[in-house]
Amino acid sequence: MILADKIIRLRKKLGWSQEELAEKVNVSRQSVSKWEGANSIPDLNKIIMLSQIFDVSTDFLLKDEHEEFEVATEAKEPGINHITLEQATEYVEHKIAMTNLVSKGVVLCVCSAMPLFFFMAMAETNRLNMTGDIAAALGIVSVLILVSVGVSFFIKTNQYQDEIAAIEDEPFELAYGVHSVFHEKRKQFRPAYNLRLSVGIFCFIVSFVPLLCVSIFSFEQDIVLLMIDVLLFIIAVGLFIILPVSAKYDAYSNVLKEAVKETETTRRTKRAEKLAGFYWPLLIAIYLGWSFWTMAWGITWIIWPVGAVLFAALVGLMELLHKDTP
Repeated sequence: MILADKIIRLRKKLGWSQEELAEKVNVSRQSVSKWEGANSIPDLNKIIMLSQIFDVSTDFLLKDEHEEFEVATEAKEPGINHITLEQATEYVEHKIAMTNLVSKGVVLCVCSAMPLFFFMAMAETNRLNMTGDIAAALGIVSVLILVSVGVSFFIKTNQYQDEIAAIEDEPFELAYGVHSVFHEKRKQFRPAYNLRLSVGIFCFIVSFVPLLCVSIFSFEQDIVLLMIDVLLFIIAVGLFIILPVSAKYDAYSNVLKEAVKETETTRRTKRAEKLAGFYWPLLIAIYLGWSFWTMAWGITWIIWPVGAVLFAALVGLMELLHKDTP
């Protein structure tokens, strides 16, 4: 097979047009057309670039005796999955779908207390003929319903466990060309990821501002309760922005790392995730319990910045203890 045929097959295998390949090699589309028509031959620098883009050796491109099928039938280590471009793409799609369900569940759980605070605010001002007992009853029912719906979204994520296991739970290696494709996808996605991550973090930071301002300049309990709803809503918006975009970026990274062996960074991340799964629900429970017990919402919000600093300290302590463990 001559070089022209190899370029055509490798390009089509990755689903690229001549324009897309030309852009990646920094040449015109006409140059790629001439290469594929065997009317010209790429210079040495372009051959090296093509080998990197297609994730093949220069020998494979230059020697006619190397056939394209050798790429697909290369020897694999026993016990290691061979991930094709299609499988990697499906993994990312399943990961995004799974995170969309998780995002809905998290948002519902965060917002589950909003009706309770709203009804309590109405009861404080005797609006809607709302009494304290009725407000508490309706609020608790709303919490139970929203949390139940949220948990149902968490349960639905089980349908994707088998589809993502090949990359997340088992050692694997990528087929030729897959690494370059996903490296390019992650590179193109990074600006959007950084922007949405910044917006989400901004939401977390400013979520306490309305409540803080009301606590300083107003002492009306109903306004404070409504500002708690605003706080929870802004946090939910931030989570809804961050979770999907983070999952997509992490999915690209999971494909690219070819995790035959779990790295120390991955283990550190998993330990932090386990701690977060216990820590933040506990902090929410403490916050709500303290706030309802004292009804000092203008003061209890301080638990959040303190809790964030404490979480960072706990992660650092956990890593320190882990390093000291033989």
